Amino acid sequence: MNATLPTPDALRAALAGLLDGLPPTKAAQAVDRLIASYRGITPTDAPVLRDRADVAAYAAYRMPATFEAVRSALAALRGASPAWRPATHTDVGGGTGAASWAVAEAWGGEEYGETRDGTEPGGDGPGGDGPGGDGPGGDGPGGDGPGGEGRADTAGTDADRLRQSPRSPQTLPTLQALPTLQAPRTTVLDWAEPALALGRELAAASGVPGLRAAQWRRARIGGALTLDPVDLVTVSYVLKELTEADRAALVGAAARAAQAVVIVEPGTPDGYERIIAARDLLTGAGLRIAAPCPHSAACPIEPGSDWCHFSARVSRSSLHRQVKGGSLAYEDEKFAYVAAVRFPAEPAAARVTRRPQIRKGQVLLDLCTEGDGLRRDTVTKRHGGLYKEARDAEWGDPWPPA
Repeated sequence: MNATLPTPDALRAALAGLLDGLPPTKAAQAVDRLIASYRGITPTDAPVLRDRADVAAYAAYRMPATFEAVRSALAALRGASPAWRPATHTDVGGGTGAASWAVAEAWGGEEYGETRDGTEPGGDGPGGDGPGGDGPGGDGPGGDGPGGEGRADTAGTDADRLRQSPRSPQTLPTLQALPTLQAPRTTVLDWAEPALALGRELAAASGVPGLRAAQWRRARIGGALTLDPVDLVTVSYVLKELTEADRAALVGAAARAAQAVVIVEPGTPDGYERIIAARDLLTGAGLRIAAPCPHSAACPIEPGSDWCHFSARVSRSSLHRQVKGGSLAYEDEKFAYVAAVRFPAEPAAARVTRRPQIRKGQVLLDLCTEGDGLRRDTVTKRHGGLYKEARDAEWGDPWPPA
């Protein structure tokens, strides 16, 4: 049913099907209890999600926001390392799999010869020769479609040539000849079996090959966790649920196992503190910061004076508004994150750290820079094309734009 939907729409459709038979009052009660647990202190050995009602409510309440936050963090990582493409991914504490949905979108296979139902693009079966089409493209940050600009090889060049030229077998490679880049092989680890079961159910309904092939494994998330070598580890909205010692152990395990580690936490002062602690552990283990920071040196924010965080716009479906008790068609998810890597990366020269202030004839940009630390730039009409770029700049964007 969702085979032709972009990933965010497929997620909304899957969530709608999930809650179709759950009474709204029961879902709302579960959400209230989860909010209380989320804002309190949860022991490491006590999963927050206890049963299917909890998991269903959590999925409707948190998955869209977590997806958008991780999606933004991955876009920044891709911006710093556009040629890198993970083949394997472990989602630690992934619950129902929101981060895995974001990874599947960021490095999906559609632009490289794979469709959501596993067929060749334009065909009506594996290796089919049906009439071609360009298919739905994603509009996520950092890319023009689910495949983005993953790996610089001949597949992208041939695919572009195939789209832009007349379909002549004498002058163009066949669809079957194009290399197929598969979505990363994902393993989701979580301690709550109901969350894993429901995540597996949502993935099966997604129509996204990378999600449908994911493995869902129960594991206690904490100091005793060991991780197999992997290209990418994501840890989203997990560290708050752990003791300080278990946080350090988990980040250390991720640093030892992965070529890239992406950690996302709520965009609150304490969430930022957890990100900074994780950042220090990652750089101490030899990784370099790819995003959001323009450097791997110490954060220039004086402790206790402010905190670094960003915002992602989340579209609310009618179901989402019902469960969350909201009336607007959107919400802004505040989050903090760090992306650290063991391979070459070119971080942004500077990053916009607050919402740009647009005034008459000028734009004020609060920036984190490599050489000057925190800085405010004023861009006026006298700067020509840069002024237009500044008016279009958003919180969290690299500056100046590429």
